[in-house]
Amino acid sequence: MSVKVGLVSLGCAKNLIDSEIMIGHLAKAGMTMTPDASEADVVIVNTCSFIDASKHEALEAIYEMSDGKATARKKGQKLIVAGCMSQRYQGTIPTVEGAKGRIELPKVDAFIGLDQVTNIVPVIHKVMGGEAGMTEFLAKTTTFIPDFDTPRFRLTPKHSAYIKIAEGCNHPCTFCIIPRIRGRHRSRTVESVVKEARQLVAEGVKEINLISQDTTYFGMDRWTDARPNPRSKVDSTKGESLASLLRELDKIEGDFWIRLLYTHPAHWSDELIETIGQSQHVVRYVDIPLQHISDRMLGAMQRETDGAYIRDLIKRMRAGIPELVIRTTFIAGFPGETEEDFTELLGFLSETKFDRVGVFKYSKEEGTRGAKMEGHLSDEVKTERHGRAMLLLQKLSKERGERFVGKKLRVLVERPGVARSTGDAMEIDGVVQVPKKLLVGEFAEVTVTGASEYDLIAK
Repeated sequence: MSVKVGLVSLGCAKNLIDSEIMIGHLAKAGMTMTPDASEADVVIVNTCSFIDASKHEALEAIYEMSDGKATARKKGQKLIVAGCMSQRYQGTIPTVEGAKGRIELPKVDAFIGLDQVTNIVPVIHKVMGGEAGMTEFLAKTTTFIPDFDTPRFRLTPKHSAYIKIAEGCNHPCTFCIIPRIRGRHRSRTVESVVKEARQLVAEGVKEINLISQDTTYFGMDRWTDARPNPRSKVDSTKGESLASLLRELDKIEGDFWIRLLYTHPAHWSDELIETIGQSQHVVRYVDIPLQHISDRMLGAMQRETDGAYIRDLIKRMRAGIPELVIRTTFIAGFPGETEEDFTELLGFLSETKFDRVGVFKYSKEEGTRGAKMEGHLSDEVKTERHGRAMLLLQKLSKERGERFVGKKLRVLVERPGVARSTGDAMEIDGVVQVPKKLLVGEFAEVTVTGASEYDLIAK
């Protein structure tokens, strides 16, 4: 009898790939996926644990997918918790405050860590046989990284796909728990990534999104020289790099986009800027989380950059990559942030006019150095500063949209009546409203006729 499996995937695109890998292995083993959790023999919740809000979402999903909820469940149904929260807490689920008070979470049949996603089939066989040993499926450290031939079933639209080019992170950011969860940075080879990209293009994929925790560090973990200084030009003769990867990907024939996500500012180089500026496939869009502009805050966050470096980098990027769209994120209310620090950030936003910006209230995460710092701000102050930043960003975003009216854009049609330009990443940016007659999954040329705060309207 075929085992029916339900899966809930939470968190970022990097977590989504882990879910796709699990489903790929389940399909290879002849197991059946079901969207109805009540029919499943086994339910997997692939969790996120980046900030407190994502942890609460994961805990509530675990409760929802269990016998703890007063809905019908298949008799003997098993529950497996996977992903970042499972890895972070090593099988000890914390409690969660729900809308009706503290939630007592149910028994979990198995926890699996990030290195065990390819072992999901034997784990299911064990829990179905009553052999679940809870933490026996967890490794203390993570070393796994997918290859081009790793079984995988894509959950993205047919025309768009993610490629995870590296895993883990070496940065010491004081607000972030990811290195402790995902482990040290480890890159795939250029050959492996190019083989996967060729396969995707042959399948009809029109947009390839390169992702990792630190995309710009690709290949550098295998360099024999010392770690590059943030202010030095990266020399690709030292070994593989993101620039050398992009040049090889650019040789693939076909009409498709390559998009860069999660690029740390410390490893940008003139070589990388030049490579993107000359590429035919790499879209002129960059996701580069900056987090702050105040030297005090950047130092406290241990971002390995300062305000002068960031301002110079943005200037060089815009000069070397004409019409570049820059997406970035900032943190408001980090411990010790003064009104002067925050005012400097607002001024930087007004002056630099990024295309896409996310501002997040600082989240105190247990296990990080930031959580132990002095000078934590009240929720009221963090909320007030976040609100001021968002008001400014809404105004700047509306002004940006209005500048597109009358211009022609090439878009990728996402679904009937909705498309994305090169300046719109899947799931995280705005969209372009287009005529419903345009073919889904295909490129189209449109003319912008209107704009809202975050989206464009075109014909």
